[in-house]
Amino acid sequence: MQDAPAHSGPLRAVAVKVPHYLNAINISESLFAMPFGYIGMVLASHYSTGIGWPGWHAFIWITLAFLGVRTLGMSANRIINAKEDARNPRTSGRHIPAGILKPLEVGGMAAGGAAVFFIAAWQLNPLALMLSPVAAAYVVLYSFAKYYTWLCSLMLGFALSIAPTGAWIGVTGQWDWQPVLITFAVMMWAGGFETIYGTLDYDFDRENRINSIASRFGVRNAIRTTRILHILAAAALLAVGIWLDLNVFYFIGWAVAVILLIYENNMVKSGEPARIGKAFAFNKYISTQLLGFTILAVALPFKGFLPW
Repeated sequence: MQDAPAHSGPLRAVAVKVPHYLNAINISESLFAMPFGYIGMVLASHYSTGIGWPGWHAFIWITLAFLGVRTLGMSANRIINAKEDARNPRTSGRHIPAGILKPLEVGGMAAGGAAVFFIAAWQLNPLALMLSPVAAAYVVLYSFAKYYTWLCSLMLGFALSIAPTGAWIGVTGQWDWQPVLITFAVMMWAGGFETIYGTLDYDFDRENRINSIASRFGVRNAIRTTRILHILAAAALLAVGIWLDLNVFYFIGWAVAVILLIYENNMVKSGEPARIGKAFAFNKYISTQLLGFTILAVALPFKGFLPW
């Protein structure tokens, strides 16, 4: 008699579903906002101690907090919007409507993400722990926004923008105004690309009375709104560098981010769905490169705007 395969049974069932769990919460899209969380972490350490590295304890727990709250938010979103996703041709293949994952499984991910988030906040400092229920509630409740207001893109942008302020508090244990400016920048940036992405559902949203900037004002005006939001994001990121007296490397990263934003907005000006999808995925380059240059700005021994 042959032995049973080594990977048979419950462990194999779990292993097979792990990619589905990760895809359900779009784990790859963490590259959009997570670098801004690390920017908040690096700048908080630089601002409070003069050293851009907060230590492994803060780094690990801030990373886990981000992953936990993102898992909570995305899992809740998939459950809350499951019926709508099933009706929308663009989203009908998502895991719950397609029957790949059960709502209970996705709910389990949400509970696990919440647990990781609260434990991470507890490990960081009392202020982080005190504010963690507020952040958790917001990332769950924003999924209802599109049923009530066309400002839902900005509300999603704010959900992503919590990361830099949360990381700042995780490092310093106190409230400061500098990370609020970073949060505003991320809110405008993320709200802008979510406005672009929302144009893909223009017809469906209009037919089903789902709110968005595109469904309220039209695709062309949504694209124009995105340009305004991204101009505000660029201005806020510039102000961050000036306020914190960062050196030339930060401003190089800022200039590259502006060029990439201009390129992204030019990609979507025609309103073609294929180009919009490509532009949406393009955002990870903006945040990742800015993180790299921010690290250089606090790590290299130059002072002020220019190194000479």
